[in-house]
Amino acid sequence: MTQAKLRAATLGGRADDIENAFYEALRHANIDQLMACWADEEDIVCVHPGGPRMIGAGAIRAAFEAMFANGNIQAFPERIHKIESLASAVHHLVERIEVMTPQGPHKAWVIATNVFHKTPQGWRLVAHHTSPGTPNDAGDLGVAPVVLH
Repeated sequence: MTQAKLRAATLGGRADDIENAFYEALRHANIDQLMACWADEEDIVCVHPGGPRMIGAGAIRAAFEAMFANGNIQAFPERIHKIESLASAVHHLVERIEVMTPQGPHKAWVIATNVFHKTPQGWRLVAHHTSPGTPNDAGDLGVAPVVLH
């Protein structure tokens, strides 16, 4: 995230700015940028697909450092649905993960929920929870919204 974008996110901005910075940090294996997206709280939490619950900045940092030791993570958020209020935001989405295999490029899907709080430092991530997805998760299930008016 550029200094200007980080400053905008800090001074007001939107949860979207922090979410964009988080995925940019994954794609560039930038641990400092990634950790700057997280709130300065003891109980921040991260769960990777099939993994344990990691609580606190130290555990989260260690997990991402281990992942980055194998290279960057080409994760792209898609079909983001949002529930937002003045001081919190919940984004549920599908992450499209692009990986290179011996057979060539391959796509994988992860279901993610990102929770943001507006802190004195601006919007920050307080929870990132992911579950394994399937090719069927490339589409959303559900009923189209009904217009009441």
